[in-house]
Amino acid sequence: MQRCKILLFALQAIVICAGCRFEQEGTGPGKRPQVLALRPRDELEIGRQAFGEVLKQERVVREGAQVEKVRRVSERIAKAIAIKPLQREINLRVADYQFEWEYAVIQDDRVNAFCLPGGKIVVFSGLIDFVRNDDQLATVIAHEVSHAIAHHASERIATDQLIRNPLKRLAYNRDQESEADHIGLFLMTFAGYDPDEALAFWELMGTASQHGIRLPEFLSDHPNDARRYANMQAWVRDAKAGKAAFGAGRIAKP
Repeated sequence: MQRCKILLFALQAIVICAGCRFEQEGTGPGKRPQVLALRPRDELEIGRQAFGEVLKQERVVREGAQVEKVRRVSERIAKAIAIKPLQREINLRVADYQFEWEYAVIQDDRVNAFCLPGGKIVVFSGLIDFVRNDDQLATVIAHEVSHAIAHHASERIATDQLIRNPLKRLAYNRDQESEADHIGLFLMTFAGYDPDEALAFWELMGTASQHGIRLPEFLSDHPNDARRYANMQAWVRDAKAGKAAFGAGRIAKP
């Protein structure tokens, strides 16, 4: 995971040094101010290159039940992103972006996953073995996909260039993790998965940490567990209500 993150940001630096850097200001998820450092085409190219490197460097599982499970969940999550009322509700900036949804399962015992810009999903076999059902796997995949569709990598580059205070950078990271929780819960719910399983998954992760299981990297920059759980409980209620309204036709369909 760490090697892949280093690779990703190295590729981003190449893009910026090549003269592609720009700063686009606007509102991001939740209508908060968001400054982006990469153009849509740059995000896609970075994702393609980084995904190619992952496939070359890691032990890729090519077929079998684990691959089928990741494919099944990933396709449903990607389909939910196209729901226009959901895009408006979360204020996603995706209209000018191209996502080439691909997925890979890596043979690695760690409980982890990530999504590169442009829609390249990577799931470790340790996570697939750890989760109890597709709903819990959807919890993690939707969280990681949320970072990609919210352009968090592009935002981090802009933040690193504009803000030198490491504490403020950490605050941005925590904001992004909370956003990914929020967006991810809505994505998995609109994809037809049970958001209550997201709460069950985080309870499971809490128990696992007490038994020495290495937790996913996205937990390291997150607010404390109690606050996270309280936020997610509220978002689960909102996601269920939104999905019910959408299914009943009370929200205009695309």
